[in-house]
Amino acid sequence: MAVETKYVVVRKGEEKMTFANKKDADAWDKMLDMADAFTDWLLQNNPEMDEGQAEALGLQLAEQKDAVQHILRTSKLPEPVNAEDAVAAETAKVDDAEEATADAPEKKPRAVKAA
Repeated sequence: MAVETKYVVVRKGEEKMTFANKKDADAWDKMLDMADAFTDWLLQNNPEMDEGQAEALGLQLAEQKDAVQHILRTSKLPEPVNAEDAVAAETAKVDDAEEATADAPEKKPRAVKAA
């Protein structure tokens, strides 16, 4: 029998997402916190906006926070990233990491006195 650990993000008593590791669950939870903050801000500053619209827009802003931050810093749209470029960039990162590991000197085992 196998034992699996699962991390569940629960918001307002409702399960939102399940993850295999804590880091991803925490990141998702943080993104939902940001979406809630955006939603509250939108409702405060746009009283004519209904709650459903504010929630959808708040979630969109939170999911795209990197693009939003880029626009706020530069007043320009970020460069569009197509799927092929994203895969190529991720492959390059993996190749660089493997190359760095291959170039690193091997550690030799050292002797330890037994008690």
